Amino acid sequence: MKLWRPGITGKLFLAILATCILVLVLMHWAVRLSFERGFIGYIKHGNEQRLALLSEALSEQYAMHGSWRFLRHNEKYMFQLLRSVDRDPGSSTGPDLPPHGWRTQFWVTDLRSMRLVGPPGPIPQDGSRRQIISNGQQVGWVVASPVERLTRSTDINFDRQQRRTSWLIVGLSILLAAGATFPLARGLLRPVKRLVEGTHRLAAGDFSTRVASPGRDELGRLAQDFNQLASTLEKNQQMRRDFMADISHELRTPLAVLRGELEAIQDGVRHFTPETLASLLMEVGTLSKLVDDLHQLSLSDEGALAYQKKSLDIVALLEVAAGAFKERFRSRELTIRLALPEQVTAFGDRDRLSQLFNNLLENSLRYTDAGGELLISGEVQARTLTLTFADSAPGVSDEQLAKIFERFYRTEGSRNRASGGSGLGLAICHNIVTAHGGRLSAAHSPSGGVSIKVELPLDPELQRNV
Repeated sequence: MKLWRPGITGKLFLAILATCILVLVLMHWAVRLSFERGFIGYIKHGNEQRLALLSEALSEQYAMHGSWRFLRHNEKYMFQLLRSVDRDPGSSTGPDLPPHGWRTQFWVTDLRSMRLVGPPGPIPQDGSRRQIISNGQQVGWVVASPVERLTRSTDINFDRQQRRTSWLIVGLSILLAAGATFPLARGLLRPVKRLVEGTHRLAAGDFSTRVASPGRDELGRLAQDFNQLASTLEKNQQMRRDFMADISHELRTPLAVLRGELEAIQDGVRHFTPETLASLLMEVGTLSKLVDDLHQLSLSDEGALAYQKKSLDIVALLEVAAGAFKERFRSRELTIRLALPEQVTAFGDRDRLSQLFNNLLENSLRYTDAGGELLISGEVQARTLTLTFADSAPGVSDEQLAKIFERFYRTEGSRNRASGGSGLGLAICHNIVTAHGGRLSAAHSPSGGVSIKVELPLDPELQRNV
């Protein structure tokens, strides 16, 4: 037999309903306890008033008759006396007395505690007592039954009626709470159900799924985060598709060249000469460079690159990298100018920072027209080293500038590998700078080219010592 397991709506409904039931039951018992205590106090106060009135009335009667013979076993006289006490219009306490249905039992005794009048049975020792004084002397007692006994005897019918009424009110309140709780639970959980449905569609691969944001509460912020997640997944899916298309495009051309060259040699169309071998080696080098860049990029994306960070002079490291490129720049009729501080100590990985500088220098070398220059400047502000690689024409448009750090992106439309490389260098640079806690950005250069800005945080203790 399969047990019923409520969903989140059912659980919330049962939780709210159980809370309402608990509150109603506690209120019921609290009201009952307050009623019993308050009403018993009211009865006690009324009995004290009756005892005082009976004591005065009996004192007057005793003074008139001179003895208790007129009252002995005269239940009718005692009943009339009680009625006169309850109906006394001149008494200021009369209207405050309890109703007849709550009248207690009274006994009248002489000085020796011998019963003169009252119900049969023993006179309660714990009952309320009042002296009867006549002409300045005590002549007897008026005794009332204990109020606590009242709740166990004379008021039992009234008590049962009150209990039935109270439980009836509790039952109707529970039904009303159930009727109001169920739509309330459904309304509160409607945004959650939308999120659940959206999550199922998202798990099925529909990254275009979006959910409505119900407001600015926690559920509203959760819906906004869900939409942000779906947007990120959709963007990543598109980037993955573009990435695969770019890889296939990048690999297809050198492979096609290699295959064409080898088939031409095989068919005897071309002879195997040193020039043919150099062409083949160039295409193999292009493939090797592309595979190495892809490997480096994948490692930097996953955070798997080994970073052996330590304190180093970043200016000296950049000067070494620039010196290694001077001859290549000179062969392209380009110049490198440095405007750097004398020494800046930073905390980083020497090999990765060298790879960063080499990629930026290679990028300027490939994209700058002959006769141009590359200006590398640096400054330290607020414990941050800012390096700027600003080259000369040609420049790029604002749209191209926004995509310059995307993988496989090259600004020239022909995708010429002779100048453009693999299109992964700046993407790798971005990951390296991010791993060092810095920021990489691009802007238009004052000399008409592109300005790449590298911002790296400095070691505050070492920088203070320097």
